Amino acid sequence: MIRLTTKNDFETIYEIINDAAMAYKGVIPEDRWHEPYMSFKELQEQLEDGVIFYCYEENHCILGVMGIQRKGNVDLIRHAYVRTQQRQKGIGGFLLEYLMKNSARPILIGTWKEASWAIHFYEKHGFFLVSEEEKNTLLPAYWRIPKRQIETSVVLVDKRYRSLNHLEDQS
Repeated sequence: MIRLTTKNDFETIYEIINDAAMAYKGVIPEDRWHEPYMSFKELQEQLEDGVIFYCYEENHCILGVMGIQRKGNVDLIRHAYVRTQQRQKGIGGFLLEYLMKNSARPILIGTWKEASWAIHFYEKHGFFLVSEEEKNTLLPAYWRIPKRQIETSVVLVDKRYRSLNHLEDQS
């Protein structure tokens, strides 16, 4: 079952993010890795900045989380994580499809350039990588991340964004 998380889920969200983010250790640039990957304070700041988390739950146990954040004229998928022991069971896909279905706005996703599995996951669900030039415009416009993270990240967009951008390019 997919549901909106509550304040009572905060520690579980924190636990899942930091468990699942271990996949990045040794993959993303060493200067971008730290433990915990996301601190309590950082998670609280994300919530205060408008990230709304949904979770996938079975038998009263949260197995995965994914956030969505309205920014300007788009929605951003933020912090998509599934417990390490629950990967490859479709949980991330269920969450992503749910958020896509419930958003009428173009969707953008930022992830690490070296996280090939994440890029492949999003492409499998209909997202497209943007050019390096467009990424360098989108990341500072919609995310608050350091310059070094911009250098080491990619942005993927959905069909709505791509169609909107294509129409704007022709006018």
